[in-house]
Amino acid sequence: MTDLQYQDIISKCTLISSGPPAVYQLRTKEVKFGNLTRKTVGEKNLNKINKNILLVGETGTGKSTLINTLFNYIMGVKFEDNIWFEIVKEEEKSCTTHSQTSDVIVYEIFGYEGKTLPYSLTIIDTPGYGDTRGIEQDDIVSKRLFDLFHSDDGVKELSAVGLVVKASLKQVSDRLRYIFDSVMSLFGKDLDENIVPLITHSDGLPPKNALKALEAANIKCGKKKETEAVHFLFNNCQNTQRTEETKPLLENAWRITEAGMKRFTDFLKESNPQKLVTTVEVLRARVTLTACIQNLQERIQLIDLKQREIQQTKEGLKKHEEEMKKNEKFTIEVEEPYKEKEPISGGMWGLFFYKGAVTCNICEENCHYPGCTKAWKPEHCEIMKRGRCTVCTKKCPLSDHVKEKWIYVNKTRKVQKTLQDMKEKYEKNKSENEKEKSLMENLQTGMKELTAEKIKWLDEVYQHVEHLERIALNDNSLSIHVHLDFLIEKMKETGDTEKVKKLREMKRRRDEGTVTHTLRSI
Repeated sequence: MTDLQYQDIISKCTLISSGPPAVYQLRTKEVKFGNLTRKTVGEKNLNKINKNILLVGETGTGKSTLINTLFNYIMGVKFEDNIWFEIVKEEEKSCTTHSQTSDVIVYEIFGYEGKTLPYSLTIIDTPGYGDTRGIEQDDIVSKRLFDLFHSDDGVKELSAVGLVVKASLKQVSDRLRYIFDSVMSLFGKDLDENIVPLITHSDGLPPKNALKALEAANIKCGKKKETEAVHFLFNNCQNTQRTEETKPLLENAWRITEAGMKRFTDFLKESNPQKLVTTVEVLRARVTLTACIQNLQERIQLIDLKQREIQQTKEGLKKHEEEMKKNEKFTIEVEEPYKEKEPISGGMWGLFFYKGAVTCNICEENCHYPGCTKAWKPEHCEIMKRGRCTVCTKKCPLSDHVKEKWIYVNKTRKVQKTLQDMKEKYEKNKSENEKEKSLMENLQTGMKELTAEKIKWLDEVYQHVEHLERIALNDNSLSIHVHLDFLIEKMKETGDTEKVKKLREMKRRRDEGTVTHTLRSI
């Protein structure tokens, strides 16, 4: 083929290098919503089959080159053409440990169906995972994927999840293990056969070390034999400058990639796409779980403050009981908990996003913060089900909630209380029989009631954790496990040894898979 046969596509490109091969940067049709970007080549035909793949891997493994290679293969570019097109921009290919973007980028390639492949292709790239910005950044990427899978015009099924690793891989690092765990924890257990290693920088020989490393790390993926994962080989020299000396070697590298592409695209043709209904359920469960735990922590903090106030009241009564009986104006000082609204950063972000907190006016609680950025109003928030909140204490109706740029914060203030003040507070809403009890007995009853509340709320969040473990392909997501220490500590206080044991087992699996302090230092 000659440049004339690529004239139409070249007219939409910028020349990067005259070569050989001549390297062109493609100008795609780009649509951006917040931090989710869609880049399209060609026009979508709803009557044609489309295949969706998600690519996951560390920076520097050749993920961007792999996307460019897929594009050139779909176009039918041959080694002899001495031409190369890049759909991924140079700034997106930065090989630094800190990713340059937190976008989830969707590349759509239409118009070649029935020419080189019987289907069009959508490639989902996940830059930003496992970089130095940590768990909060990874949660953002997870939310982007949720938006993509959940929106009306988003991705509804996946034909493959490609784990991009180098052929030289000998051991799965903490960072790589973390990236795989973070992404795999998003999916339901029906997707494991569609997960495949894509081996880059290959010399064409069997990638024994890389496959052994993945197996040793218990990375779940499809099997072609009992012990060997389905995998595909690619080289990364397609756009390397060609000379008389290097041309034979580069042509051999091209053939390796061409064969790998043929096998991979045949696999996509034959694979059964997996609907992402369970994935959306997993992502929704994670949203609810995170919101529930955060709300729970604030509730328990308030309980602890209330119990401290009761303890101070009991101690004050014991010390000054006689004085208080003789002098009705005699006071003792206690720290009284209360809630206050505090402003947060937020507001409109682009045309479609609003950053704020969903709060309940009745319970005076933060139901979802940080919340769904696509939710302009409480009714759009993922924690709302059938017109009610799934997070706040009373599960209040939607109408009792607002989304604003403030949150409720637990605080304490020192107050002086008389015996009458305390009786009114701790006998309020009590039955006549209970009012006959001494103030000390009512204080003790109050402590027990608060402890019972704590147990109830801990049980609720434990059910969320169990549900997520049942449906998720991998329950080792670090963004969920950062809460386990808190849950274990509070469950120990309730004396529920069985649940403590289960939570410790989950934490043990997490710790074996990823060394947390190492990740923090990366």
